[in-house]
Amino acid sequence: MCGIVGYTGSAPACGILVEGLARLEYRGYDSAGIAIQQGGATEVVCRRGRVAELAGSLAPMELGGTCGIGHTRWATHGRPSEANAHPHTSCDGRICIVHNGIIENFAELRERLIAEGHAFASDTDSEVVAHLVEARLAQTPVAADDAGLRLVQAVADAVCELVGSYALAVMSDDAPGAIVATRKDSPLIAGLAPDGAYVASDAIAMLDATRDVQVLADGQIALLMPERITCYEAAGDGLAEVEAAAVHIDWDMDVAEKTGYPDFMLKEIHEQPRVIRDTLAGRLVGNSISIDELTLSAQELNLVDRVCIIACGTSYHAGLIAKNLIEGWARIPCEVEVASEFRYRNPIMTPTTLVVAVSQSGETADTLAAIRDARVKDARVFGITNVVGSPVARESDGVVYTKANKEIAVASTKSFLGQVVSLTLLALLLAQAKGELTSAHIRQLYSELADTAELVERILADTSAIDEAAQACKDAASALFIGRGMGAACAHEGALKLKEISYLHAESYPAGEMKHGPIALIEEGFPVIAIATASPTYDKVLSNLQESRARGALVVAIATEGDEEIRSHADHVIYIPPVRDALSPILASVPLQLFARAIALARGCDVDQPRNLAKSVTVE
Repeated sequence: MCGIVGYTGSAPACGILVEGLARLEYRGYDSAGIAIQQGGATEVVCRRGRVAELAGSLAPMELGGTCGIGHTRWATHGRPSEANAHPHTSCDGRICIVHNGIIENFAELRERLIAEGHAFASDTDSEVVAHLVEARLAQTPVAADDAGLRLVQAVADAVCELVGSYALAVMSDDAPGAIVATRKDSPLIAGLAPDGAYVASDAIAMLDATRDVQVLADGQIALLMPERITCYEAAGDGLAEVEAAAVHIDWDMDVAEKTGYPDFMLKEIHEQPRVIRDTLAGRLVGNSISIDELTLSAQELNLVDRVCIIACGTSYHAGLIAKNLIEGWARIPCEVEVASEFRYRNPIMTPTTLVVAVSQSGETADTLAAIRDARVKDARVFGITNVVGSPVARESDGVVYTKANKEIAVASTKSFLGQVVSLTLLALLLAQAKGELTSAHIRQLYSELADTAELVERILADTSAIDEAAQACKDAASALFIGRGMGAACAHEGALKLKEISYLHAESYPAGEMKHGPIALIEEGFPVIAIATASPTYDKVLSNLQESRARGALVVAIATEGDEEIRSHADHVIYIPPVRDALSPILASVPLQLFARAIALARGCDVDQPRNLAKSVTVE
């Protein structure tokens, strides 16, 4: 998992590549490197650590070349080191590649290439690609009039031998000014600007240059030259020109700037009211929920007899919230599955099963694989994602966009809330199609859902109670998050956020399960964070808090404004505005995000780029 950027044009490539890598650093950051064609050869510079380390090394160098590729790495094969950093080169150094994904058959390819006389300089799976292209280029007939097209053919032949996922950008000293890019199961886009052609794993790397991008499909190969981009795909023994899908990027560049906030995480937490409003805009027509992007008619939705939500990490927790809503409002059985397990257990799917794939990036490898499995089994698939034109969007029968815009911090906040709101809309749509809710009831629920944007703003206006609770818990070694019903789903997300950014061990359980094991963890001063908002199970949660305090726990409660009783059962109380239980996760998640951030900062952690994590999980 990593970030790719490439440029060929009229401007010096070095600064463009470094700036692009800095914007992609959230995708992977244990090492970084660039390769620039200069004086008939390619100069490669790699450094372990952040992009700033690479930039410092490049400062005294005179790299004036106008064609180059760059990469930020998140290690999969081979530990973080300069030797394992991308770009990688062929034996003769004339072929240079960057790679995102995993080559599953790299060991056998490496063994064969070594037997053929190739020498490897790294422990990565990626390096085999450079040597394969080198070997294939030597076998490709020379086309004196088009060295770039010859490189395209060599890359096309090389990737035929790869098993796994890849996004690739390739240069050759024999084709100056040319970059060849191709992908399978890992995202890659290209864009043409007045100063040249760009390729990247994410539009944010080229947004200053162009907002009109070409989204490469699996198997398509793009040849980037300073004045043009031409796409091909294999056709028999040769190549055929094709058109890549065109997408216009409409979000603003300020998403990549902190705009006065100390970190992206806090900025994105404060953007959540806007996300709620934008995600809901235009979704109520008269007294009916309208989601035009979904391809099923009301009659077809009425035939849905089972919903299966597939997701990973934070998106999985959004799915747990949706399960309560779909079953409660639409009265349709709903399962929530971890995408990485779904595809391996041969799940039962029918044409009346609705699979809902939830992915912030729209490129999560496990979720994409689960979508493909579901479609083979004739299920209908809806995608919920934050990225227009992403693989999840392209491979689903319909898609709901969360309107969160670009999220930079690795720990998802505004995307999570956008997913919860989108799934709430889907639950209302299903209830509408099934006739389980009246038009008046749907309109009332939609109105209350829209009101949550202002209620989140009220929470953000005063975080003093959250900060006090965080200070009390910052030195703990572990913590337990509990809740019931909707609160249990919130507890799972709260524990994940704390683990991700503070490195403080945290577990989450339905509160009723405490006596079945977790209560053994509690000792004097042990933090127990409870979602104790107004709900049908409120009294049960209070009982669990009493059990915790009796054993010395330090209790932090997320409670509903006006609840004074909770103060006698908790050491710290964080209040949220009153809202119906079905919508409480939208509000309760916000103080949990801020709580995790405050603890992480108190412990000296980088809240935007926590160790060992990357924003987009594009490999299994």
